[in-house]
Amino acid sequence: MATKARPVSKFSPEQPSEVLDRVLVLEMVRVTESAAIAASRWIGRGDERSADRAAVEAMREALNRLAFDGRVVIGEGERDEAPMLFIGEKVGTGEGPRIDIALDPLEGTTITAKAGPNAMAVLAIAEAGGLLNAPDVYMEKLAIGPGYPDGLVSLERSPTENVEALARAKGVKPSEIIACVLDRPRHEALIRELRALGCGVTLIPDGDVAGVIAVTNPETCIDIYMGQGGAPEGVLAAAALRCVGGQFEGRLVFRNEDERARARRIGIEDVDRVYRLGDLARGDCIFAATGVTDGSLLKGVKRLPNGRITTESVVMRASSGTIRWVRGDRVGDPPKR
Repeated sequence: MATKARPVSKFSPEQPSEVLDRVLVLEMVRVTESAAIAASRWIGRGDERSADRAAVEAMREALNRLAFDGRVVIGEGERDEAPMLFIGEKVGTGEGPRIDIALDPLEGTTITAKAGPNAMAVLAIAEAGGLLNAPDVYMEKLAIGPGYPDGLVSLERSPTENVEALARAKGVKPSEIIACVLDRPRHEALIRELRALGCGVTLIPDGDVAGVIAVTNPETCIDIYMGQGGAPEGVLAAAALRCVGGQFEGRLVFRNEDERARARRIGIEDVDRVYRLGDLARGDCIFAATGVTDGSLLKGVKRLPNGRITTESVVMRASSGTIRWVRGDRVGDPPKR
């Protein structure tokens, strides 16, 4: 497994955590690698459920080999909905530091089943209490990359106002801004508004964690992320942005009273609150992802004719503002333990 590290900026919002020992940085990559390799057997086979189950089982097994007292705060759903990696589940050996874990063993189940781009295995960790326990509901999201004045964009403003503010900050016309939006019927009005400004709109079929992270990478040419996606994915994306810089706001969206009750059960009383990066991911945190299919951030798992399996992963840490790109090359699937 080859690694390459580079500081991405002087962005370093927190002191290094003694709890998040640097050994955990590469351990997190091994966890996401295991999930990605397991899910890759189902690429293009039209079976979302089997792909997701394979990733979940592999990630849980890898986590349970690690020496920490982990608690899943963002997972596969509530206990009565998910047999494993459910919210509140304890993982790890139970010995060692107490950490919160936000995870999505397969971010992009439909993508994987259809062999589309940007499917990943993703997780973030922080000290206990460092990650928001977000309910499994929609979240309205707004994200831009690093280097702009704080508060440049806001969910309290219209999409047009946010695009115009970003364009002024970049010194370009609004028509030169590229927005990333999930391709969903609920976004039809948003897409019309953006295109009326002359904006380019990059529509993605799924995988909004990758969509949010794309605003931090100039090579994607994406300037802003807008629209509604899953709240758990919002926490994962926020953890990544905490590591590399950027701005993010999220606001929970409830479709019915059952969803509001779900939020109240986990202690959320202000249902109209706008969450910013520090509200979703606090203190030092680590974000890791491994590509399942090729995407804008990572290459996918490659199963070569000679039995070799190659992977590409990224791991970030908030306290250092450092990204490590990790290329794995092995013969055969990881052994079962």
